[in-house]
Amino acid sequence: MINDNDVIETLDELEAFLRLVESGGLALENAAGVALATNNANGRPFVAVLDDNQQLVLGRWVTNEVFENGKDMVRYGLKKPH
Repeated sequence: MINDNDVIETLDELEAFLRLVESGGLALENAAGVALATNNANGRPFVAVLDDNQQLVLGRWVTNEVFENGKDMVRYGLKKPH
């Protein structure tokens, strides 16, 4: 579910990913929410797209900086573009 070569390195990249998820641009089935999490095995941070049952649908690794500074963006959603 998580591609090791696909790392979100900036807040702009995180925003673009979240917009794709919100708009349905990734054609994900049953995507119900997004969360920042850490891998239990190695502690590596990632952004997770979850279904109605809180199961991982899609994940992308993020840098520690994006993990720390993107929490509000994920928690409260994106501001609508003007």
